[in-house]
Amino acid sequence: MNHTTTEEAKKAAKPLTPKVKELIERSKSVILGTIDAEGTPNSSYAPFVHIDKTFYILVSFMAKHTQNLADGRKTSVMLIEDESATKQIYARERLTFEASISQIERNSEIWNNVVGKLKEAHGKVVDVIAEMQDFILIGLHPVKGSYVNGFGSAYFVNENLEILEHRNDQNHQSK
Repeated sequence: MNHTTTEEAKKAAKPLTPKVKELIERSKSVILGTIDAEGTPNSSYAPFVHIDKTFYILVSFMAKHTQNLADGRKTSVMLIEDESATKQIYARERLTFEASISQIERNSEIWNNVVGKLKEAHGKVVDVIAEMQDFILIGLHPVKGSYVNGFGSAYFVNENLEILEHRNDQNHQSK
């Protein structure tokens, strides 16, 4: 059996931050994991733009996840390689992180800038939904997480989504 020490794993773990950036640039939506006041989990998704280390989403209160986000509850965010583009379904490239939440004030400078960027990224529909009063703009601020780039290639990331270290000090093991 091949075992790798923590130090060897760290040396082998090249800074993959450009790979993380590429995944973000290729992605159009984030997958959201939220919980409600009773602790019931909810999964959903939302189109996003990434500006200055923050992922912004424009979401409606008609969706469960919006209330969970607005209440500032724990949130997990995932970006994942498209299934049709992956070479190995068990090893899809992905970025997962815990996020803190901020709600952006409607018609503030940040609101106007981000809504403009959302329109550039996702089309004229953003003009329509931004005018609907049940839609709010949320900032998702990474806290910590992980980046996976295939089998045995999993890394911890910090709040700047920079690679910190290899997640495993041992390779996968089989019987």
